[in-house]
Amino acid sequence: MIYQEDRPTALSVKENFDAIYVNNFSRLFLFAKEYVLFDEEAENIVQDIFLMLWEKRDVLRVDVSLTAYLFTLVKNKCIDFLRHRMVEQMYSENIQHEYNEELNVKLFALESFDHNFSSEEDIEILLRNAIDKLPERCRLIFIKSRIEGKKYKEIAEELNLSVNTVEGQISIALKKLREELKDYLPLLFFLFIC
Repeated sequence: MIYQEDRPTALSVKENFDAIYVNNFSRLFLFAKEYVLFDEEAENIVQDIFLMLWEKRDVLRVDVSLTAYLFTLVKNKCIDFLRHRMVEQMYSENIQHEYNEELNVKLFALESFDHNFSSEEDIEILLRNAIDKLPERCRLIFIKSRIEGKKYKEIAEELNLSVNTVEGQISIALKKLREELKDYLPLLFFLFIC
């Protein structure tokens, strides 16, 4: 054995780095691979451990056996790797779920369009009915803003309200209309943009 009793000092790690690498790399790699499953990831983990060992070779003091120390480092790196992968997977599943929900809404809107609309008048009736369901003040402010094209300040002065109140009422109206027209939003968006 090149290093004494598997408890190297900073000097012995520095002097025996090559031997430590050769004697431990394969075992550490197989250990990491058992948990991270991919050769490349296991190799990266073990390489990171030896890079850290090399960078700290002048100051490193190991109070346990070098083998135990190295396996602990690999274990901790594997834990970090697996936690990171779990977060990535959860994020990916959330994105996929949101995308599927969006596709379902669009599909339903298109299917509803095929069955429920025969003219622009039908669309206008749908919009008018949704606007009519708004609370009175909210409806009045929404009509002045979106249909008559007035600015918030003009509406506020005309109705003796603050601009913040007008903004709040428009926000409420849009939220209620989005909910009321949720099945038709993709279609309505397309019609009003074109």
